Amino acid sequence: MLRNYSNSRTLGDNIRLGTLTAFTAGTINIASLLIFLSFTSNVTGHYAILAAEISKANWAQVAVVGGWIFLFFFGSFVSNFIVINFNKKSKYFAHAMPIVLEIICLLFVGVYGQLYYQKTLEETEYLVALMLFATGLQNGLTASISNFSVKTTHLTGTTTDLGILVSMFTQKKYRKNGELIGRAKLLMSIMIAYVLGAVFSGLTYYYLEFRVFYVISVCLLIVIGYDAYKIHVRHFNTKYRYNRIYKKPNLVAYLYEKIHGIPKREKKRKLVFED
Repeated sequence: MLRNYSNSRTLGDNIRLGTLTAFTAGTINIASLLIFLSFTSNVTGHYAILAAEISKANWAQVAVVGGWIFLFFFGSFVSNFIVINFNKKSKYFAHAMPIVLEIICLLFVGVYGQLYYQKTLEETEYLVALMLFATGLQNGLTASISNFSVKTTHLTGTTTDLGILVSMFTQKKYRKNGELIGRAKLLMSIMIAYVLGAVFSGLTYYYLEFRVFYVISVCLLIVIGYDAYKIHVRHFNTKYRYNRIYKKPNLVAYLYEKIHGIPKREKKRKLVFED
C-alpha cells in the first residue's frame, strides 16, 4: 500500500490504501461531529463559515477558522514534503512517517479527551485544529503517493468523478475500457469504506467515546504494518533464494528450512533423443 509510488502503483495498491484510509476518515469525521460538533475530515464547510464570520466582522472567529483551514493545508504540505525529500532514501519510511504523525495526533486527542477534557471552547478549538492537521496529513499522503488518484478524507470530488464515469458507461466503448472500470471500482470502494467508517463511529461512539480514536489508530497501524510485513517477507525470501542458488548458507535460509523443510528437487527431464 505504501511502498509503491505514483505510476508504479497497481489498482490493488490504491484500493487497499483507499478503503482503509477512507474508513478511518469516515470514523474521524463522525466522531468529531458527535464530540465537538465540527467536521474535521475536510474544510469545505469551514470556508463557508470563514466567509460568514468575515461578513459579520467577527475577527476572533475568523482567526480560529482560518487557523483550522491553514492546519489542514499545513498537514498536506508536511506529508508531501516528507515524501519528496525522503523518498530516495527509503520509500517505506517516507510514506509511513505521515501516518505515524497522524496516529500520534489521534492518540493525543483520545488520551486528552478521556482523561483531561473539560468541554471548554478553547479545548475544543485546539483539539479540532489537531484533528484537521491529522486528516490533512492523511489526505496529502494518499494523494501524493497515488499521483492524485486516491483522496479519502472527503467525498465531493469522488462523487463527482463517479457520476462522470457512470455517464460514460452509458456508451458501450467506455464499458470495455479497463482503466475506466478500475477507476470506478476504486471510487466505489472509497465511498463505501467512508460510509462504513462513519456508521461504525456513530454506532460505537456512545460506548467507546474518546476511545474510538484508539480504534482509528489501530486501523492506521494496519496500513503501516501490512507493508512492513511484505518488506520483511520479501527480504526473507530473497535471502533464501540467494542461498539456494549460490550454496552460501545463512541464518535466514537455515530457519526457513527448519520451519518448512528442505524442498524436494524435481528429477531432471530427459530429452527424447537421449533414450
